Order: sequence, then C-alpha cells, then structure tokens
Amino acid sequence: MSRGPVKIYSNLALLCTAIISGLSFVAQKAGMEFVGPFTFNSIRAFLGALSLLPIIAFLKAFKNDFRTDDEKNIQHRRLAKGGILCGCMLFLALTVNQFCMIYAPAGKAGFITSLYIIFVPLISVFLKHKLRINVKISVILAVIGLYFLCFKQGMSVALSDIFLLVSSFFFALHIIVVGRYSQKTHALKLACVQFITVGILSMPLMLVMEHPSIFAIGAGIKPILFSGIVVTGVAYTMQILGQKNTNPVVASLILSLESVFAVLGGMLFLGESLSFKEVLGCLFMIFAIILSQVRVPVRRRKINV
Repeated sequence: MSRGPVKIYSNLALLCTAIISGLSFVAQKAGMEFVGPFTFNSIRAFLGALSLLPIIAFLKAFKNDFRTDDEKNIQHRRLAKGGILCGCMLFLALTVNQFCMIYAPAGKAGFITSLYIIFVPLISVFLKHKLRINVKISVILAVIGLYFLCFKQGMSVALSDIFLLVSSFFFALHIIVVGRYSQKTHALKLACVQFITVGILSMPLMLVMEHPSIFAIGAGIKPILFSGIVVTGVAYTMQILGQKNTNPVVASLILSLESVFAVLGGMLFLGESLSFKEVLGCLFMIFAIILSQVRVPVRRRKINV
C-alpha cells in the first residue's frame, strides 16, 4: 500500500480515538459516582488489556512465525521496554489528571490538559525533529481554539492548575514514546503491555486511598465496562495504530479534537447548547487540523557551479 492511503488510515484511527475519548466523558463521570478515580483507572486498564488478549491470540493462530529465537528475544525485550515505558507515562498522566479533576473546573482542566499540543512540538524540537511552518501555525491556532472552547472562568491560577500542567507534560511524553515504539513493535501487544502496566501501578493507590468494594464496582459496572473496553481497549489501541505512520506533533493536534467531541457529546446526550465562543473554538481547531495536513513545498537552494 502506498504512503498516502496509509497516512489517511492512520489519521482516521487518531480521529476515532479523539471521538471516543471526547464522547466518553459522560461514562467516566458516571463511573466515578460509584468508585474512586484510582479504582476506576485500575479496573479500566485491566479491562482494556483483557479485551485485547483474544484478538492477539486469534491473530497469532493464523500467522506463521519464521523468527529465530534470537529475533524473538530481541523483539520481546523491545516490547516489554516500550510497553512499560508507555504505561508509566500514561499512568502518571492519568493519575495526576484524575486527582486534579476533584479540584479544578472541568473547562479549565480540559484546556490545561490539552496543552500537550504545545509540549509535543517543544519536545520534538528538543529531539532535533524539524517542524513544517504550517504545523507550527496549526499548533498556535489549536491553542486559541482550545481557549475559546474550554475557558469559561477567569485566568486565576490555582495549585491544581500547576499539577494539570504536569499531567499535560506526561501526556505529551506518552505521545512521543508511543510514536517511537509503535513503529518497532506489534501495536496490539504494545497496547496490552501498556494497559497492564497502568493497572498494576494504579492498584497500590486504589487499595491504600480508596478501599473499593465489589458492591460499588457492580453498581457502576456499565460505565466501567464502557470505559475499560471501548475507551481504553479500543481508543488507546487505535492511538498506537494511528501513530505508526503519523508525526507525533500532527498526532497531538488530531487527538486534541477530543475537546470538540466532548462539547458535541454534551449537546447530543446532555441537551447542552453551544455558545458563540465555543463554536469559534471548534472552527479554530478544525481549521488547525486541516492546515496541519497540507503539504508545504520545500524551497531548495540553488547551487551555482
């Protein structure tokens, strides 16, 4: 398959991730009415991993493996390293973010969290990756769009805002790490190891800080199952599949559309309405994504002989 269609499919996978994540807000809020945030994260992570195991087993049964033992060992070590590293970044991002959501207004939290669209290009530049001029402009437009979309309060800064910024940085690192290892490992296996890592790291906080009960988990089983299988198992796996052939900076721009779909989800399922400011924010973000996909011709210097 040529590079063009592959890139389109990758971007569509990232778009689906943004749609699912944005529309999952209602389910996540509903689930945490029954269990605490660390219990919620732990269960959803293990459910995400379990949902992938049958698919991995099915694909393995119909695939001939001609790898040598040395090749298998190298790939297994790479998978373990990448999965654990991705899982650690995702755990730190989700944990800090979930804790801050107790104190920060949802709009402000959504805006600060989505600032990973600034951190990703900054980290990429630090790693000596060049950015096209249209991508740089897209990042600026997306930040403006996020402000219009999410900010409904003043610009006062609280301690929780600083920690939200920290979580945003970890989300950016997660996108960078996924972009690196998704090209070197099996996407489904990488996602599975990532989810198991998040679940294991979340368990001590769950047991020490929340003392969950089977009855509470059973009462909130519907939103927990949805968040675990659909949001975690499907969406985060599609992110890994999408980042195989997409630049991390462009990937972060597409994923930031989560805020747009969260607003649209509020309209569809909660009967909320869009203000002019929010409509303007949506338009800014959509235009930023379109601009990021435009191929800008590179001028080559003429060499005088």
